[in-house]
Amino acid sequence: MDQLNLFRHPKPRQDAWRGFFRAARVNLSKLRRGKYFVARAAYLVHLLTASGIVPAALAMHEMLQPDCDPRIVFACLLVTTLIDSVDGPLARRFEVKRNAPSLDGRVIDDLLDYLTFAFIPLMLIWRMDWLPSRLGFTVMIAMGASLLGFAHREAKSESRGVFRGFPSYWNLYSIYAGIFSTQVSPWLTAITLWGLSVLTVSPVWVLYPNLAPKRFKGAIFIGGMLWTLCLIAMLLMDYPRSPLWLVYGSLAYPLYYVIVSVVHVRSMK
Repeated sequence: MDQLNLFRHPKPRQDAWRGFFRAARVNLSKLRRGKYFVARAAYLVHLLTASGIVPAALAMHEMLQPDCDPRIVFACLLVTTLIDSVDGPLARRFEVKRNAPSLDGRVIDDLLDYLTFAFIPLMLIWRMDWLPSRLGFTVMIAMGASLLGFAHREAKSESRGVFRGFPSYWNLYSIYAGIFSTQVSPWLTAITLWGLSVLTVSPVWVLYPNLAPKRFKGAIFIGGMLWTLCLIAMLLMDYPRSPLWLVYGSLAYPLYYVIVSVVHVRSMK
């Protein structure tokens, strides 16, 4: 009987091996599904980056209207900025270079960044006559400087968390340009635009907000959110005749950003 039972009931060791192979098949299946999900998510990140062309096109369309409303253009550019602020962390999270290698997200990002951070807002300044008479064409100086800035091999250093030169935040600068030209002087807009153009191609370094050190990250994030709310309030409050107290108060964050950039760069030396 004992011999018969040996044939009827598998040995414990055989049960163990069968369980091992069964678990291995299940884990392999889960691993394949996980890799498929990550690869699909990586391509979706590329799609998110590319979706910035939609609000960019809408901004250009509004500028072509005879009664162009700059607030609509800024609203479209705000959407592109929000997309740009989240696609980078998502790209690093899903390792798009490894999981979606057939597309170069950096190229997509650079093309859209130049279009929405530099070209469109600078064209808006020209379109709205926010520079002194007959000097509107000088926005091309800033356009050219930004083009060189984007093309520089050291334009962005993710390992050190810095940008080289003024990082072409013309989409944000142009909001102030409309206010300064209307309430102060077009020459203030011109002088600051030309000065920032020089800084764009200068060997200076400023903080990359998405890669800010931990000691600055919280303040950079909260300050950026508050600053964004200030900019939205400026656009809603009879722009470009927004209250100057709000305008000058909102400049506290850019000033803080410059100070933090100086501290961060010095700490790298």
